[in-house]
Amino acid sequence: MRHMDLKRWTHWLLLALLTVVLPAHAQQRPAVLDAADNGLLVLSYHDIRDEVAERGDPDAYAVSTQNFAAHLDWLSAHGYHPVSLSQLITASQGGTPLPPKPVLLTFDDGLRSVYSKVFPLLRAYNYPALVAVITDYVDMPAGRQIDYGYRPFTRDDFLTWAQLREMQKSGLIELASHTDNLHHGVQSNPQGNSTPAVITRIYDPARRTYETAAEYEARLRTDLGRSVERIQRNVGVSPKAIVWPYAAYNALSNDIAEQLGMPVSFDLEGRSTPVKRDLHGLARLLVTNNPTVVQLAYELRRDVERDGMRALQIDLDAVYDADPVQQGKNLDALIDRVKKIGPTHVFLQAFADPDGNGSADALYFPNRHLPMRADLFNRVAWQLKTRAGVKVFAWLPVLGYELKDPAIRNALSIESPESDGIFRLDFTRPQVRRIIDDIYEDLAINSYFEGLLFHDDAYLRDTELTQLPPEGDDGARTQALIDFTLELRNAAQRWRPKLGTVRNLYAQPVLEPQSASWFAQRLDLFNKAYDHTALMAMPWMEGSRSPERWLDRLVVAVKQHDPQLSQTMFELQTLDWRTGKPIPGERLRAQIRRLQAQGVRHFAWYPDDFIAGRPSTYDARAAMSARSFPYEEK
Repeated sequence: MRHMDLKRWTHWLLLALLTVVLPAHAQQRPAVLDAADNGLLVLSYHDIRDEVAERGDPDAYAVSTQNFAAHLDWLSAHGYHPVSLSQLITASQGGTPLPPKPVLLTFDDGLRSVYSKVFPLLRAYNYPALVAVITDYVDMPAGRQIDYGYRPFTRDDFLTWAQLREMQKSGLIELASHTDNLHHGVQSNPQGNSTPAVITRIYDPARRTYETAAEYEARLRTDLGRSVERIQRNVGVSPKAIVWPYAAYNALSNDIAEQLGMPVSFDLEGRSTPVKRDLHGLARLLVTNNPTVVQLAYELRRDVERDGMRALQIDLDAVYDADPVQQGKNLDALIDRVKKIGPTHVFLQAFADPDGNGSADALYFPNRHLPMRADLFNRVAWQLKTRAGVKVFAWLPVLGYELKDPAIRNALSIESPESDGIFRLDFTRPQVRRIIDDIYEDLAINSYFEGLLFHDDAYLRDTELTQLPPEGDDGARTQALIDFTLELRNAAQRWRPKLGTVRNLYAQPVLEPQSASWFAQRLDLFNKAYDHTALMAMPWMEGSRSPERWLDRLVVAVKQHDPQLSQTMFELQTLDWRTGKPIPGERLRAQIRRLQAQGVRHFAWYPDDFIAGRPSTYDARAAMSARSFPYEEK
């Protein structure tokens, strides 16, 4: 396995020489609005049936009729007010506001149980709901089967148009589109992997080509148009909402849906949403594993802001192999390890850096500017999400792209009097900004991921790009880089909305703030701009002779800017790059316990060697499992 951050070892001596500035005042971010704060809580159900195992049912999305009825009882008894889609739209347009603690009940896929089990209960409680139908399934001919995960489903498992008309006429049920026939995966790369049809440019193995932008748009428009037409023709109403299969959508799909009369869209990314005029991408809480009323109540009352992040930063270069068989084995090893450890996130490398110099030689997705080493990122990211159950953040450079043409590369690079450091492009040049914008957009066009990790190449020495204003007390150079990273996020969000953001930060500007002018990095400004800051809490990289005391100093310095440690992630090193020796797992566990005792909530580490299994699975689970917090899983 290569050592991606060999550059860090080249920096450590230099970093030890840097000096100090005044700390900035702590930044307070607004609290996340949850259901108790009058945000809209949206619950996502699927099948409701009488016989569902308490644990381990073959259908993880099934809820027993008894438990569902208890959910309705609990919502009623605890001041929740079920609302309709129409009420939501009216409130968003400045009409009658929603009542306190509003909840919208949604049912995906158009299963027959919505009529036989759900509808009678909704009538008894006089509760409205939204039913999202896959219109092609409603019109399914006899003999056709759908792979529904735990068993084949037939026409008898789905609602009929007559049942939909009856429910709609009751005034309690409104209909949404769940697409006509996009509730499946399509081939996304030459390796034959499938990803959601709504967001994927289909790869044609016969022609060895990807679906063009025009073909992709036409496919979406045809499908959504057919779904709307079928609902209009058979039920006599036009759907006002689209529920995206697998919560996979992009700005184009939302635009097409809105053009077809569906300005409201739903995903599964979150628990509740403030009601605003824009109703795209409303968060829903997916109800799974047949929760009892006690379990549901716990989930709704749980303060998710207290949840800690546990992230593994993964080298995709270690998955890649020219031999597809070995590459498949490497991928299986990664998935197996992540499943066993149970982190919340994986920060997945989307660029190739086989020489370990910190800049991108190639990319792992189709793009307009750099060679594609392999179309691998979307394959690994989707399998991590679906097989390992983690959120995947794409890890990409901000400036470090080694363009193929040497003349162009040199002409667009940052001119630096320094002899070391990472190769970087000059982001003050419009051409460079367009190139890197394109790269981030191409990543989002071709992949499903939930956030971005901005690489540690985003720094500026005070001797570089002197046309920019000096750092100063306002952090002008830091802000210039921040603004560029947010521009890159916006480029990606054209195709993948609601992306989270994390930015790598060297420790030295925190410990010795005067060095901010050498890095153009400041924790206070980072925490204001990004969801989290991944602080490289790597004492061996910094040349510390007392790593634990160095970490203690770092916590004290961080608290000057982030008193509650709510945004700062401590990213530990698992390898001493100076010696090439792994940090003992017992010591890593002790460091995390030590940091937790001082209030640190969020942790990551790098590298995670999933091929060699270092750190050991035992140590990794004890240190980085979200399942083991606050107690180790037995």
